[in-house]
Amino acid sequence: MGQTVIGVLHPGEMGSVVAARAKEAGNRVLWTSEGRREETRRRAEAAGLEDAGSLGDLAAASDVILSVCPPEAALDQARAVAATGFDRVYVDGNAVSPGTSRKIAEVIEGAGATFVDGGIIGPPPRKAGTTRLYASGPGASQVKALFGDSALSVIVLDAPAGAASAVKMAYASWTKGTSALILSVRALAAIEGVEDALLAEWQISQPQLPKRAEDAAAGSAPKAWRFVGEMEEIAATFAAAGLPDGFHLAAAEVWRRLSSYKDVERPSVADVLEVLARTRIG
Repeated sequence: MGQTVIGVLHPGEMGSVVAARAKEAGNRVLWTSEGRREETRRRAEAAGLEDAGSLGDLAAASDVILSVCPPEAALDQARAVAATGFDRVYVDGNAVSPGTSRKIAEVIEGAGATFVDGGIIGPPPRKAGTTRLYASGPGASQVKALFGDSALSVIVLDAPAGAASAVKMAYASWTKGTSALILSVRALAAIEGVEDALLAEWQISQPQLPKRAEDAAAGSAPKAWRFVGEMEEIAATFAAAGLPDGFHLAAAEVWRRLSSYKDVERPSVADVLEVLARTRIG
């Protein structure tokens, strides 16, 4: 079997590392610099990716296209790829609801390609055992072969498209949702002037919570801009299942208020609470 050519859209913080793992597994990996920022170019070069130039050129050369982009752009990205006439394997690795995944499948399959639903759980896969790519739908087993024994583990679900996205939505609804909640709780206590009393009570009855709040501020606030669309997709997933969606809509608002922390290195919980309090409604 010849070398598989994978086109990655687009090599951001997660996508560039996923692409590097695919390259390590023996694949030829392409990206397109068309319309991308210099930061993305640097990541792609560091990962050893080849610049195909335009999206059309990438689609023409690729056996597999892997989309790793902000969830709000996932459907438009699929439409752009479908418009090129791409008719091989398209893997959507974005944090989207099962409903959005199925819409993307319609677009991709309508162009004659095979759609694979994917959901990435964990950080950028720099070391083994940290990150998993769940895959479902026709062609999911092919995705596992693309990454071999690399640091990105591929878990194939014997389920239709939408299942991998459902796993991702359920998982992130807890991890990123509760991070938004604990920051909101701290902000409430600060606004009401009882933060010291709350922290003292936590030390008695919930001693793990102060550190969880610190970690949420330092680790999640710099990524808040990416979490807004994901929380909205999670809310849509809950609503489609007949479950309340309000909590994750509120979480989306928390991350929206903190989106100014994009790429800020480890902000303090005090600074994050100040921003939440300053932007409160009313």
